[in-house]
Amino acid sequence: MCGRYALGIRASFVRYQLQEHDMPVADAPDDDEVRQSYNFAPGYHGLVYRADVPDYGAGARPTNEEGSQKVTEVVSNPTSIEDPKEIRYKLQAMKWGLVPFWTKRNPDYGSLMRTINARDDSLAAKGGMWNTMKQRKRCIVIAQGFYEWLKKNEGKEKIPHYVKRKDEQLMCFAGLWDCVQYEGSDEKQYTYTIITTDSNKRLSFLHDRMPVILENGSEDIRTWLDPGRSEWSKELQSLLRPFEGELDCYPVSKDVGKVGNNSSTFIIPVASSENKNNIANFFSNAKKSAKGKEEKKEIKHEETDIGEKGNVIEHNPGETRPTVERSGSEDNAPLPAPDVGSVKPSIKREHNSSGDIVEPDPKSIKIEQQTSPTKLLRNATPKKNTRSATSNETSTKSSPTKRTKDAGSQKITNFYK
Repeated sequence: MCGRYALGIRASFVRYQLQEHDMPVADAPDDDEVRQSYNFAPGYHGLVYRADVPDYGAGARPTNEEGSQKVTEVVSNPTSIEDPKEIRYKLQAMKWGLVPFWTKRNPDYGSLMRTINARDDSLAAKGGMWNTMKQRKRCIVIAQGFYEWLKKNEGKEKIPHYVKRKDEQLMCFAGLWDCVQYEGSDEKQYTYTIITTDSNKRLSFLHDRMPVILENGSEDIRTWLDPGRSEWSKELQSLLRPFEGELDCYPVSKDVGKVGNNSSTFIIPVASSENKNNIANFFSNAKKSAKGKEEKKEIKHEETDIGEKGNVIEHNPGETRPTVERSGSEDNAPLPAPDVGSVKPSIKREHNSSGDIVEPDPKSIKIEQQTSPTKLLRNATPKKNTRSATSNETSTKSSPTKRTKDAGSQKITNFYK
């Protein structure tokens, strides 16, 4: 049987999906009229796709005479015979659990549970409670997938499984609908049931029954919904067979077993990394969470720098200085921001005529502020009569006018020359 399925999407999205598969929708309910649940249970109002026919269904208008139905006039549906292209189809919100039109009082929940499914072999028999519905009121029940429970340990343990199409398309269950008006009530109630058949090979391990699934936009669906077919036939019966397409089936959370629970994780495999309830993912998720926190801290630090200093460029490893955008001649390349507190004076060491280093007077040392890259290059140009402290080459002999005035800094031997 099919006792639970998933429909966690909006009616407007379902309408769009059907139209994409050449299944026109002339009318549809608002999104808030249809329950969205990943744990859809009997009694909920689901989405049903059907031909737009009167409440008594397709074909002849019946009347009740002493409890029996008698055709008094043929209400033709000329569009279904003369011009099939003009058949209107619609989406409608209905309650799951079919209540036959002859019911006088609202049935209890136990009675409702007995009509959530209709077996295909019961439709093959003549007469029965489904006789009117199978001829006049056929429909398609929309779902994303359905649940079935695998029994283990002689039925003591039940493991829920979720079944869906492998191509992720909507599932179109073959169904029947009806309209009832209870005694003393002016309100009409629309209800539906899902038709089941034998399981295919893919699901035989899980259960011996499965819903009848018709291919989206197929000729089978048009035949099933055709309002011009108001009598049961072998052709209609032949549509009620196991699904031949590819299906995915996997265990899911046991929380789906309780009616009222609802979560998008119900349709995610228990063993999937996307399932937050999977204990196997607990530690890996904890590591990802810690890593995520560190990344957030770095992002926050970068956002602070952006707010205070402009656009921050990614720093090289080990580089603690920030960078800022500056206008210049080198493609506006970002340069390290100057650290004023750490600027140290540059001391020039000159050489005398004998090549000895002459230490300048500390009082004469002046701190020059770096104003621009151009000035830095100009100041860095070596002057005559000087050489690098690391060079072994002898400098050019300096003229007497270029000698330092501070003789006290020279070697004492210079005074005896």
